[in-house]
Amino acid sequence: MNKMLRILIVDDDRMMVKTLQDILKVKGHLAEGVYSGSEAVDKINAGHFDCILTDIKMPEMNGMELHRAIKAMQPDLPVVLMTAYATDKLVEEGLAGRAIASLTKPLDMNRLLRFFSALREERTVVIVDDDPLFCKTLGDILQGRGFTVTQITDPHSVMEKLRQDGQIVLLDMKLNGINGLDVIRKIREEYPRLPVILMTGYRKEMNAVIEAAMKISAYTCLYKPFEIEELIQILTEINQAEMGRILAEPAGKRKLRYMSTESKSFSGFVMHQERNT
Repeated sequence: MNKMLRILIVDDDRMMVKTLQDILKVKGHLAEGVYSGSEAVDKINAGHFDCILTDIKMPEMNGMELHRAIKAMQPDLPVVLMTAYATDKLVEEGLAGRAIASLTKPLDMNRLLRFFSALREERTVVIVDDDPLFCKTLGDILQGRGFTVTQITDPHSVMEKLRQDGQIVLLDMKLNGINGLDVIRKIREEYPRLPVILMTGYRKEMNAVIEAAMKISAYTCLYKPFEIEELIQILTEINQAEMGRILAEPAGKRKLRYMSTESKSFSGFVMHQERNT
């Protein structure tokens, strides 16, 4: 059974709010409406929402001011902006501030409904590592944080368990005699858009392999041991980027973050020690 989303619509145009509420309710969502940013802040403080759909140009508190207030309260709450002005500077500010996307009025309802359908589907984290203890430990942590998890300890079975949409892959780069670079190459051939996060405990030894993987659109590389909060943040970023893609965000507004292999190693989530220093 599909999850019912609780969506808050914020617009000083009362007819717009009523129309969107009616459409979303017919499609199986719980849609509430308010007519100002301050009302929205009160609503969000009082209850849980899965997504905020807000107009940008409103009196008193505009959509960007509301967006900043939401991020201060609930940083991971998805916010979609609406505007009648596609080139508005506030749109650029909103996208830079991690709004999911900006939709131009009149809204493309088919696109918006596809977005909400994707939002209520659970995104699965696929852990690919030949260490069963690592898989189980990380899997248990992620499940405890609300993620659905698939664990793969046999690198030969990776491809049969993947699909293009609804997954994020955590791929160890040294897999029981199989080079992780070969695995990601196969993933890219079959699933060119599937987000892949690399993992390794061998920083120096795997440096060239990591660089090659980044060139074929790996998202980033985490060095073991890494901090779970950093992983959660990256998973959230990927999910927001994927949601933005569904809403057909114009090219260049948001790019996946490709981190240099020398940029950062994460500490605090200690399950493996780094083999090379």
